[in-house]
Amino acid sequence: MAQRNALGRGLGALIDDAGQEHTVNADSVNEIEINRIEVNPFQPRTKFDEDALNDLARSIRELGIIQPITVRKIDDKKFQLITGERRYRAAQIAGLNKIPAYVRFANDQEMLEMALVENIQREDLDAIEIAISYQRLIEECKLTQESMSDRVGKKRSTISNYLRLLKLPAEIQLGIRDKQISMGHARALVNIENTKTQLNTYYKIIDEDLSVRKTEDIIRDINTPKPDEQKDKVRLPEEYEQLKKHLSDHFNSKIDFKRNNKGSGKIVIPFKSDEDLERIMGIIDKMK
Repeated sequence: MAQRNALGRGLGALIDDAGQEHTVNADSVNEIEINRIEVNPFQPRTKFDEDALNDLARSIRELGIIQPITVRKIDDKKFQLITGERRYRAAQIAGLNKIPAYVRFANDQEMLEMALVENIQREDLDAIEIAISYQRLIEECKLTQESMSDRVGKKRSTISNYLRLLKLPAEIQLGIRDKQISMGHARALVNIENTKTQLNTYYKIIDEDLSVRKTEDIIRDINTPKPDEQKDKVRLPEEYEQLKKHLSDHFNSKIDFKRNNKGSGKIVIPFKSDEDLERIMGIIDKMK
């Protein structure tokens, strides 16, 4: 029984004088009163599963907190969460008065970056939450895709695939969050230019329970020019042809120009693999 009680105190059993007031130190585990901690205003996670929180609270009552949360000190009486909000919420449900925590010294910018990076590395985030976190790192923390790749340990092509999801209509993004469709389905839908066609295909995936492969086949058919469309293809002016050749040489890839009778169009840069896409992104970064 004595051994069970010691285990039930969790990490607190490993901290000297955990039940007493002591000086809060950075880079060491401190026992901090829960009512002195406020949530992170930069927390990118918006949904917490109540059943999962209650399960974690039961575990905390039994075993205590195993992994400390991370906070920053605001003043002598207050701390602010950086990471570990699920543990913090579950500890409150479990009725704990104190919680083990690492104390970091961070400004608002660093707070946001740490919270975003920590969230991206979680396994239970949905793809849209991850994409939004990547977007915020670019816009608010001024990170490039290259520096972000090093920071979160993900390939630039993976980051790019997530960011492309944010171009999808809101209905489809909500469907991803609610697990109506998978990341594979979503990546295929991004390749449809027309929003109405995207939505029609999205609902077709759900109604017919289509596999990712079947979805890709359908979208490939949608994007394949019909014979009549190929006849109507507009010939590019000579200066466009020269620019196309110049860009093809620059990217070492066969660049294609698509242009209609009204003069609007797009430039297509094809890639053969994730590694080839990373090479192309590197060239674009240098151009910036």
